[in-house]
Amino acid sequence: MIPVMSQSPQVAADDLDPEDRKLVTLARSARARNGVPEGAAVRDETGRTYVAGSVALPSLDLTALQAAVAMAVASGAKSLEAAVVVTAAGTPADRDRAVVRDLGGPATPLILADPSGRTTATLTAG
Repeated sequence: MIPVMSQSPQVAADDLDPEDRKLVTLARSARARNGVPEGAAVRDETGRTYVAGSVALPSLDLTALQAAVAMAVASGAKSLEAAVVVTAAGTPADRDRAVVRDLGGPATPLILADPSGRTTATLTAG
């Protein structure tokens, strides 16, 4: 069971911390720009952000969050402060929670937003 920090349907992105709102905006942009089902953004321990869309190739299948975390690790990130995934799915994929937990730890916030940018849940990677 994932610990839930808050779960408020249809929370406006304006109710988020400005840095988390920025992650939602970046994730939405990646999703729209690339025409993919999901967009994600993460912020590392130094405040740098990494953005990605989902990847679906015959030999490689990554969620947007997996791709964003991989970019962070490849760039030298040691930890995560927060992660956002923009998706039509109502819950995060198990592999999304796992990858955030692997780099950021179980208490790392994982924010879900719908394609319009409304926050649908704020969980921990736990």
